[in-house]
Amino acid sequence: MSLLRWYQMRLAQRPLLTQSITTAVLFATGDVMAQQAVEKVGADKHNFARTGRMALYGGCIFGPAATTWFAFLARSINFPNRPNLTIAARVITDQTVFASTNMFCFLSSMAIMEGSDPKEKLKSTYLEALKKNWMVWPPVQAVNFKFVPLEHRVLVVNVVSLGWNCYLSYVNSQGGTKGDDKGAKVRIPDT
Repeated sequence: MSLLRWYQMRLAQRPLLTQSITTAVLFATGDVMAQQAVEKVGADKHNFARTGRMALYGGCIFGPAATTWFAFLARSINFPNRPNLTIAARVITDQTVFASTNMFCFLSSMAIMEGSDPKEKLKSTYLEALKKNWMVWPPVQAVNFKFVPLEHRVLVVNVVSLGWNCYLSYVNSQGGTKGDDKGAKVRIPDT
């Protein structure tokens, strides 16, 4: 049995659980990529707690939320005989409601799990990260909503998110954590 077929069976049997586990694994992978490929910390200095926090957020918050959100969009935003208007409305709603809320939840929950100040984390990173989000995700979501069946949309987001989660993990790790370089200002890299 192929991996894709096995995944589709699991997805049909337990969609929320399957997508949550997949999301946890891919969020953790994004963090490993951030630490090893971007920050180049080396295997001996890898921060496994940080990777665990990313997996926890992905599996317990983002996976279930995105699964539920995409089903809501598919059910609630439809313009019969106007598929492009439907896609545009879904992308706009996704990017204004879900993306902004998710960014707030991500940065706040990471700060709490790290033992740092969520207000400071949001103040130093939220707006810039949200702007970067809007540079990446609208075209991805337009393609996702147009061509990908509902049950595979979270997976598509998760695959694209390997790079995005690498970026988020990097941004999150740059400011306001206990024991860092005394509250240095966050510099979000240009893309």
